[in-house]
Amino acid sequence: MKVLTKLAVTVFYAGLLRPAPGTWGSLAALPLAWAVYQIGGIWLFGLATIAAFFKGWYFTNRYIADLADHDPSEVVIDELVGQWIALFPVMFGASMMGADVTRLWPGWVAAFACFRLFDIWKPWLVGRADRRGDALGVMLDDVWAGVFAALVTVALAAFSHLVLM
Repeated sequence: MKVLTKLAVTVFYAGLLRPAPGTWGSLAALPLAWAVYQIGGIWLFGLATIAAFFKGWYFTNRYIADLADHDPSEVVIDELVGQWIALFPVMFGASMMGADVTRLWPGWVAAFACFRLFDIWKPWLVGRADRRGDALGVMLDDVWAGVFAALVTVALAAFSHLVLM
């Protein structure tokens, strides 16, 4: 079970890459998001994001149980969840328009960059969740970073469509 736990929390060992394992985890989340969306559309993507949160919480709790560090850098399942939340507006937009999700590549770039910004900066609720010092805090700081990134991604899309077009 230890191998499965490590595989899950490191997102297929992406969290073991150096430097910046959080960025590698966020990058690993991108093709996985695309694959989930291709298989089942927006509904499967939404359900997979929720499932990944709860599985991430469970496996992170198991992984950190015997560690002094309650947020080790190799744990990047939280980055996957946060990145998927940040991508949700892009996926939703593609779904509503019947467009190929890869055609919305500027949204992918914005969601990725904004998520990394909020995850590193840790403003307000992101930092508060991060300071919990438990598995739920590990997950929640990236959930909040993902929500903030999703909101900025929507604002950038609106600006792009309303002002630049």
